Order: sequence, then C-alpha cells, then structure tokens
Amino acid sequence: MDLYYEVSGNGRPVVLLHSGGADLRDWMFVAPLLAKHYRVIVFDGRGAGKSPSPMEPANYVEDLLALLDHLEINQATLIGHSLGGRIATDFTLEYPKRVSELVLIAPALSGFRHSQEFEDWMQKINEAAPDIDKIVELSLNAPLYRIIMSSPYRDLMAQMFRDHLKKTSEWGTFKSIWPEPPAIDRLEKIKIKTLFIIGEEELSDNRRVAECFRKVPDIRFIHIAGSDHMVTLTHPNELYSHITDFLDIN
Repeated sequence: MDLYYEVSGNGRPVVLLHSGGADLRDWMFVAPLLAKHYRVIVFDGRGAGKSPSPMEPANYVEDLLALLDHLEINQATLIGHSLGGRIATDFTLEYPKRVSELVLIAPALSGFRHSQEFEDWMQKINEAAPDIDKIVELSLNAPLYRIIMSSPYRDLMAQMFRDHLKKTSEWGTFKSIWPEPPAIDRLEKIKIKTLFIIGEEELSDNRRVAECFRKVPDIRFIHIAGSDHMVTLTHPNELYSHITDFLDIN
C-alpha cells in the first residue's frame, strides 16, 4: 500500500475521504471525535499530502479498494467530502457489498455538467498558473469559502490549499479514470442508507448536485446553518452529531 493513511479508535470501520485541494487535515477535527466510537481511517488521496503523486492517470476508486483490502476491511462506512464524496459514490456503485453506509458532505458527482459560472471561475484559476499565490487568492475568495476564510481556520485552509498546489508540481499527469457509465446516471442503484450534508452557503452547482441525489431511494438530507463548503473545519461538532445519529440509527 503506497498511500499514506492513519488509523485510530476501535469499532466498526469508518473511512474518511478528503476534498480536492486538500489532504487528510480536512478531517483533523472530525476524525478524533468519531474515533471515540469507531475505527477511523483517514488517508491522503493519490497526489495529496504524504501520498505519492500520480505518474499515470489516477484511479481513485481502485485506490480505495486497495486500501480496504490492505487493512482487511470487508465492509466500511464511507464518509466523503467534495471530491471525496465523488469517490465514495463511485466506489459504492462499483463495489456495493463493501459499503455499509454512505455519508456525503457537499459531494462532487461524476457526469454532472457544471454551470457556465463555475466554468468561468475555473478558467480564471487555470489562467493564473503557475502563480500559486494568485491561484490561492482566486480560489479561496469564492463565496463557497466565505465563512472558512473569515474564521480562525483561514490560515489552515490557505496553507493546506497552498501545500496541495505545490504538490501538483510533482504530478506526472492530471488525468484520472472514473467508472462508466457516470454515477449521475446510476444513483437510483445505491441501495444502502445514505446521508447527504450540505452547508448553507454553497455554489448553486452544489445545490443542483443535491437535487440529483434525490434519486437515491434511501437518503436523508441535512443543511448546516452558518457553514460553507468547509463544514468539516468550521462545524466539526455539529457534523459529528449528525453522522453519529445517522450511524446509530443504522
């Protein structure tokens, strides 16, 4: 296993998947809370944190499978944030017997068509390369980061994002491999209990993603007031409460 991971706590296994532009520090406040009751696995995805950079197209779903196999975990609860939510969703569709419950926090979604507003924002960020400071400014000044960037955790967020951008300079490719057909066309096939959590201040695209997930037969939606896309850092206790309530019911 070449991915960097950490394990804490005892009990039923819970795997935490971090957002894009971040690393396992995304879970630095939530993981210790969950570890009071569960066996918690956090890891740096390929190309992030202490894990190796991709030299060929990354397959995040197969990376997760390899991690579960390495840890001899037959079935786990998956909790994915943003990009991590996309990975968790695709994994659940590909390997349904390996997932007991699914928790999605402002997830991305394979096959989702972004708005022109989002595409224009991404274009501005890409045009700023390789100026890391400019990329950080353009990225974190967006409305979906307003609350985190006015909180005591703004420096942590900026540093994590800057570290990730520096890491991408080591990548051999930015291409990735995702299962087909895309998850957006198969959401009704998710048969396990699913929890969808989203912050109050999000991009309109992320709210549209939430509507797509209404096709999941057994899903519950929770909105966390006073939070944005980085609810994992700004509202860990509230997040922990919702997750444990959901898992205890199941």
